[in-house]
Amino acid sequence: MGSNKNKVTAVIPAYNEEETIRAVIKSVRPHVDKILVVLSKNSSDGTERILKSMKIDYVIDHGKGKGDALRQGAMEVTTGITLFIDADGSHETNDIPKLLNPIKNGSADMVVGSRATGGSDELHGTLYMFLKHIATGLIMLIINYRWGVRLTECENGFRAIRTSVLRSLGLKANHFDIEQEMVMKALKKKIHIKEVSSHEYERKGGQSKLFILRSGWRFFWRLLIDIW
Repeated sequence: MGSNKNKVTAVIPAYNEEETIRAVIKSVRPHVDKILVVLSKNSSDGTERILKSMKIDYVIDHGKGKGDALRQGAMEVTTGITLFIDADGSHETNDIPKLLNPIKNGSADMVVGSRATGGSDELHGTLYMFLKHIATGLIMLIINYRWGVRLTECENGFRAIRTSVLRSLGLKANHFDIEQEMVMKALKKKIHIKEVSSHEYERKGGQSKLFILRSGWRFFWRLLIDIW
């Protein structure tokens, strides 16, 4: 894939994902140079055993949440580009080249997969998902107004970013709001962000670790503390 500048490490956070991790790794592998799984300290299933059997590099996080896992993974990356993708099988791995190409050709430093334009099997069907969709849209509206942009997505975990840019952002979130923090701090630094359409599927196994009714406040708190 050329010089190290354009080589790619896929960072995959995993917390009790034994049902899906093998298939996700196999589908990601053709598109990247390296794979690094950040395994939650709190994992209690067979995910680690599967990683060992597949001879996949992994580190164990501090058990603080997804944000902590992504920050730890970012510090381990040695390639020029970092790709983040979840371990639950919800992302379309065939879209990985679409995320990477704008960074490789120099037209963007961060590319986010947009569920707003690509569609989502998760963000519909129940009152819970409807409220989640409304809250996400409100946050996105405020971000767009604040920085004069027209983004449709800030919370999807499927994204690619120049590694040097990633490390310059000074990310602090320990939880799922890390993706929102990443976008907001990149906009603050006038980093060029692009979006590509990507469909989100229902997770292929396991259980979601994001509980909006319990932790949704974090996204609005993140908005308040990082918008200035």
